[in-house]
Amino acid sequence: MSSYALTVKCPSTRGIVAAIATFLAEQGCNITDSAQFDDLETGNFFMRVSFKSERGATLEDVGAAFGPVAEPFGMEWQFHDEAEKMKVVIMVSRFGHCLNDLLYRWRIG
Repeated sequence: MSSYALTVKCPSTRGIVAAIATFLAEQGCNITDSAQFDDLETGNFFMRVSFKSERGATLEDVGAAFGPVAEPFGMEWQFHDEAEKMKVVIMVSRFGHCLNDLLYRWRIG
């Protein structure tokens, strides 16, 4: 069973989480992790949802059906396959235990 992630950015309003959760459930997907954040200064809402398709839907299938859910909220969104490693940049203000901890955690998987 493949693990996927959905990332969302849009103006903050009521009903976003419910719309996303309902959509994923209707697509036969099980949410395994979810994190969200409201930026009060900009009025934007950010969300990352990890999920697995229990019906074997592909990333393309789920992504193609998501447009009508995203449109009323003005969402910027992307689906990702969690098996594909993403390039990241880690910036630290100084060397020390935080950087060492991140590198150690990466090394052990």
